[in-house]
Amino acid sequence: MPCNSEDFPVPCDRCQEELPGSETLEGEKSTVEVKSCCYVRYPDGAVRLRNPNIELMDQDILYHLALGSGSHDLQQMFGDVKFVCMGGTPKRMEQFANFIMDEIGYKLPAGTTLLDISQYSYRYSMYKVGPVLSISHGMGIPSVGILLHEVIKLMYHARVKDPVFFRLGTCGGIGLDGGQLVITDEAVDGMMRPYLELPVLGQLVQRPSKLDTDLAKELKSLSTQDDPFETHVGRTMCTYDFYEGQGRLDGAFCDYTEKEKLEFLHKIHQNNILNMEMESLAFAALTHHAGIRAAVICVTLLNRLNGDQVASSKEVMNEWQNRPQAIVARYIKKHMGMTGPAPRPPPPGPKTVVNSKKLKFVREESQSYE
Repeated sequence: MPCNSEDFPVPCDRCQEELPGSETLEGEKSTVEVKSCCYVRYPDGAVRLRNPNIELMDQDILYHLALGSGSHDLQQMFGDVKFVCMGGTPKRMEQFANFIMDEIGYKLPAGTTLLDISQYSYRYSMYKVGPVLSISHGMGIPSVGILLHEVIKLMYHARVKDPVFFRLGTCGGIGLDGGQLVITDEAVDGMMRPYLELPVLGQLVQRPSKLDTDLAKELKSLSTQDDPFETHVGRTMCTYDFYEGQGRLDGAFCDYTEKEKLEFLHKIHQNNILNMEMESLAFAALTHHAGIRAAVICVTLLNRLNGDQVASSKEVMNEWQNRPQAIVARYIKKHMGMTGPAPRPPPPGPKTVVNSKKLKFVREESQSYE
């Protein structure tokens, strides 16, 4: 959408600029020319879609969430959402939903329990606790990318304003021992390029993988000296593969030596890359493209300079995985103004299912869609 479009929101000072140069593994400066505004933020905080086709559809089916704009009253269901928290596994995000429910003192109506809203999709799990959504995004760029398309559309249909997205995950530390937190200020790919590159209609499209630096700083400020961990802010390398893409020696294939692996890890560490994982690039690029404030906060499971396999016990690992949740919970409580009484559930509203025939169709489509 060009800046001189009547439909364009407030022009940003990043429009038509090149991204700040950063060295790639090939020793070149990486720049991306952004030909349309790279950060769409609307004055009213509304989430808008860069897709005119959605308005022409009778119903927008969110296949992988088992929801539809015609089958469900998405505004009534999700209109009060302020915080969208994503993590890898359904179990972890169910645990986070229960954790944040205790943290913000949210009380479910008597006789009810947390419900996996997307249970009929059999792909992702989604829980809602007041203004907080807790969603599993699966593993890797394709999985988190599919989810983000549909969650961003969900925010649009629900008329949510000013949502903040978080990815809470695990990672391999680069020069950091297990149990430390890394807040990403820039996501790069396996070549240290700060953008997501994907083929669209036979052409490569590059989308800057920017995250909200003020949000990262605020999250860092919420860590305390009493925390049993250190919190760092730095660059994150996002790879397309867990084994060869991250230079591991324990995959089914390995065509490089341990010396070459360590040279690679030391080189990226010298470029302020503090950790490795497999989702931040798409998470940063798509939220940025949608104009949504977002942050990535992960806990390290090991120092990759010392090995490839995690040797910590299950109990220790479980405690470590709670650490990103604690920081994000502090942010949520701060911005909810948690100084007064705990929030109460909203009074019973209209039915969330507005069309039972379309609901059946949505469930059938979600169950069969690949």
